[in-house]
Amino acid sequence: MKVFKFGGASVKDADGIRNVAALLSRFANEEILVVISAMGKSTNKLEELVHAYYHNTGAAPALISDLKEYHFGVMNNLLPEQPLAFRNDIENLFLELECLVENANNLEDFDFVYDQIVCFGELLSTKIVSHYLISQQTRNLWMDARNFILTDNRYRDGKVQWDKTEHTIQNRLKPLTSKNLVITQGFIGRDSLNTTTTLGREGSDYSAAIFAYCLKAESVTIWKDVAGVMNADPKKFPEAVLLSSLSYNDCIELAYYGASVIHPKTLQPMKARNIPLYVKSFIHPEDEGTAVKQDAEALATPCFIHKTNQVLVELSTRDFTFIVEENLREIFNQLASYKVRCNIMQNSAISFSFGADNKEDRLVRLCEALENLGLRVTIQEGLELLTVYNATETRPAEWFQGKQVILQQQTGETIHYLLR
Repeated sequence: MKVFKFGGASVKDADGIRNVAALLSRFANEEILVVISAMGKSTNKLEELVHAYYHNTGAAPALISDLKEYHFGVMNNLLPEQPLAFRNDIENLFLELECLVENANNLEDFDFVYDQIVCFGELLSTKIVSHYLISQQTRNLWMDARNFILTDNRYRDGKVQWDKTEHTIQNRLKPLTSKNLVITQGFIGRDSLNTTTTLGREGSDYSAAIFAYCLKAESVTIWKDVAGVMNADPKKFPEAVLLSSLSYNDCIELAYYGASVIHPKTLQPMKARNIPLYVKSFIHPEDEGTAVKQDAEALATPCFIHKTNQVLVELSTRDFTFIVEENLREIFNQLASYKVRCNIMQNSAISFSFGADNKEDRLVRLCEALENLGLRVTIQEGLELLTVYNATETRPAEWFQGKQVILQQQTGETIHYLLR
């Protein structure tokens, strides 16, 4: 039993979907479960729709029209003469989406609204791929991931209920995988009220790991538009090299610090069952790619993770007293409440500073809550974060390209630089 995951770039157009079909044909006699993301940049468009609906801007109909044009355009390219069931499935999904947003929004929970709308990206992409495979005589079962991946109600960051999820997958899905190619979605699940939840942005990798863990799969392969895991983004670091193998721990650290190839939550369930992870190119599937496994050799090269759109939040007391344990407890309670993760932090006697991703909807509310606690809040925006993992030297000038280091933190051989 193998699990394959295809990201949005692999199914962004008709040629991409044809390539996925050709790649799957190489494994025609194997047991495969396929996890697929939303097509191309459609998640971004759906996020615009969330904003339009939540804030009642009136832009929702035009955004849905754009989504329809894109998806039906891909369908028409794939199959100019579509079976009625194919077209009906896609039209019904769009009808459901239109019904969801046709009335003015009166909900207060942005994250809840987000999950109910953004999930349509994965539902649409998997329906299209499944029907196309059938048209090419590749028998498959389309399965709704929400019937198997069960979470709590932390919308946009659902926590998997592992015991329930494993029981459901073992009893209801595993018997089907031995006889059928299964097509399902990444990123989405449901809570105990049968309401859609999502696992966090780019969570389809995590979905693949969940299915693999619960099915006790032989391996997981993530098919990307890159050769494998590089030690840096080659667009930013021209001398980046391919890492042919990585240990689970090294890969977990890289993902946690923001390496974009693999979702941070993906590796822990793989490690728990010693399931190897392969990151390979769907453009050149014959290439070796990167293998992530328990017995990989120690990492021998530094790795660079560069994140933009960072903020530095500096907190101090209004009465000029020290930042003490009670203040820190309140600060971290608010960080947890608003789901803001510190990428870098520093504490002194009179201040506490942290760097984070600039997620505006959460950050504004977080800063308001911190001010309500009596703290003075100052924010610097437009920053960058450079993390050097397995650093062999400190602060070569070429790392910064004229940027100013405003906060630095080192733990062992990992160094973080917040740059302006």
